[in-house]
Amino acid sequence: MSGDTIRDVRATVISTAAEVLAVDSGVLARDGELHRLPTFNSFRMVELVERIEELLGVEADPSGLTPETLRTVDGFCRLFERAAGPPADPAALLEQIRPVVREHTARTDRDASFPVEALEALRRSGLLGLLVPVRYGGLGGTTSDMLAVAGGLSRECVSVGMIYAMHCQQVAALTGHASEELRAALLPRVARGELYVGSVTTEPGKGGHLLTSASPLGSDASVLRLERMAPVVTGGAHADGFLVSMAAPDATSPNRVSLVYADRDQLEITVTGGWNPLGMRATHSVPMRLAGDVPAHQVVGGPGGFRDIVLRTFAPLAHVGWAACWLGAADGALARVVRLLRAERDRRDLGSELLLRRLSRARQHLDTVHAVLRHATGVLGDPATDVTSPPVQLLLNAVKLTASEKCPAAVDELIELTGMFHGYLRDSPLALERTLRDLRSAPLNYSNDRLHAADGALVLMDRDVRHA
Repeated sequence: MSGDTIRDVRATVISTAAEVLAVDSGVLARDGELHRLPTFNSFRMVELVERIEELLGVEADPSGLTPETLRTVDGFCRLFERAAGPPADPAALLEQIRPVVREHTARTDRDASFPVEALEALRRSGLLGLLVPVRYGGLGGTTSDMLAVAGGLSRECVSVGMIYAMHCQQVAALTGHASEELRAALLPRVARGELYVGSVTTEPGKGGHLLTSASPLGSDASVLRLERMAPVVTGGAHADGFLVSMAAPDATSPNRVSLVYADRDQLEITVTGGWNPLGMRATHSVPMRLAGDVPAHQVVGGPGGFRDIVLRTFAPLAHVGWAACWLGAADGALARVVRLLRAERDRRDLGSELLLRRLSRARQHLDTVHAVLRHATGVLGDPATDVTSPPVQLLLNAVKLTASEKCPAAVDELIELTGMFHGYLRDSPLALERTLRDLRSAPLNYSNDRLHAADGALVLMDRDVRHA
């Protein structure tokens, strides 16, 4: 089921409900609580179901015709989205989007501009809701699905892959840690492509100390007050909502941090600077100031619960997600080089020992990353895995460290192999120069030095040297 199908179902539900219940469709689009309308009754619900079935040419599952489902527009949408067919194959959806990414990647890199066309294609496809459970209208995908999509996007533009992986990380936090009230309000919007979620965890003066915050979250009865500066917010100028880390209202130390969801229309947002980096230019990771009031139920994971979210969701998905993007970028580079060599076989000595050694080393780097990433993904997918244990944390950190070192090394080998014209020039169709600039950020994206220091402490805790 594509994003267009989801939107068609919703439009049909709203327009038909407006006619049956004699209410303005705009009211239903804003507030889909059908049971609050004076014209709501069981007879009209039966009529509504029958008319939507006729319009969509489907039959609703009788087991889904529960009072809870028939109380809201979202309930009707989920009922008929399931009836409209099984979720689409993420790999097929990815192949529809890759040409869009490829078309615009040179321009977005040159201008350091956000890939709006790629985001719009992701919205239409339904892939923004890849990790959203089917009961909320999403594709119900797995971590492996997410890594495959992020890696595939990164073969064309690693900035787009990273934007997507970070959005999925935020969605996983909502799915796994938000209250049912918040999930029910947000996840259908994500599934429909309406909600691209940005991450606000950076803070002036704290460096890489992710688990701390010096920005206090104000509290007044049932309302929370946000006032936050963030030096780097990937895609922040284009996000529809944000997950923001802040010191909990009752915090007595900077380590008691809450994660809060804030919709764009709940905030006053100011972009306070520009973005002109060496690589990853299309992420448009600008500095921002956010301020506004949100209801208290928009805390994710409970007050002071950010540490648990980081250990169980944010950090694992960050490390495997980033690694998938870096691997995808390097895989794409190697694929382009191999195609060039095969196309020019009449003019090149493909038996050259130097050429073969360089190709072998590049591929070895990438196969190593793939093996570690695949193993870690399997460990994460095991329900018995304790992601907080030292062996698992060491494995996840090893994924990030290995990928951030070996993917740039592979591309560097390819530049040496192809030489000045194909490897070094900015306008080469191989785009190795751009790929190497992008991958230069990998060891810096949560510093490898900091991660090695953390690993050293974890090694001392694992005296029996157990492997995950």
